[in-house]
Amino acid sequence: MTYTRVYHLLNADNGMSDISLHRIHISRIRDINDPFEMLAVRADDKELIKVFQSAVDDLNRDNGLLCFSKRWCNPVLWSHYASKHCGICLGFDVANELLQDVSYTKDRLPVRFVDGDSDKRLDEEFARDLLRTKYAHWQYEEEVRAFIELDHSTIENGSYFYPFDGTVALREVILGPLCELPIQRIRELVHSVYERVAVIKARLAFKYFEVVPDEQSVKIENAYWEQKGMPPLYKLSEPLPECNIV
Repeated sequence: MTYTRVYHLLNADNGMSDISLHRIHISRIRDINDPFEMLAVRADDKELIKVFQSAVDDLNRDNGLLCFSKRWCNPVLWSHYASKHCGICLGFDVANELLQDVSYTKDRLPVRFVDGDSDKRLDEEFARDLLRTKYAHWQYEEEVRAFIELDHSTIENGSYFYPFDGTVALREVILGPLCELPIQRIRELVHSVYERVAVIKARLAFKYFEVVPDEQSVKIENAYWEQKGMPPLYKLSEPLPECNIV
């Protein structure tokens, strides 16, 4: 099984809950912040739009999403999803078989039917495109997503969660530049319950508009692993944060 390192930003309380309970929140399709989710189709009549809206409702009933970003260094992500830089970013290795890249477009997709015949069902590739297409202005998220079938017996106060397992494995905990949680306490918690998860602090870059690893926190984290006879998880290099991940 092959994996991709991806990132999930959230507020500090929810982040600590996920770390402690070994799970990640499953987003419901109807609750996420894009009203055009699954509705990127271009339709000329209201009845067709109603058909697609009904299909989204059906999909939402038994399915949810795990939403990730390919990078964590965009400051807009921290502002929108991590309590204005006060939150946390969780880095995961996720099995490639689960992940789908989101496609971004300025134009809505024309409807495609099997054999071009509107009396037949939707073209299967077109249906798959709808599941992963968003408006171009969302492109800063660099999103990848996993569709998850809901287990209704596990609902908690209206929410669903996916347990950390062999397909979604926690690998990094990154405290935001303005996160007030004590990093040493977080390190002690994470290192006590996870075998190989790094904990660092982020800061604002000095020369460009990025959020980057705080050098001192990386040195302390690397020293911890070196003392255990293991290779460090981070290297400090320039110029872009994604190059810092070993």
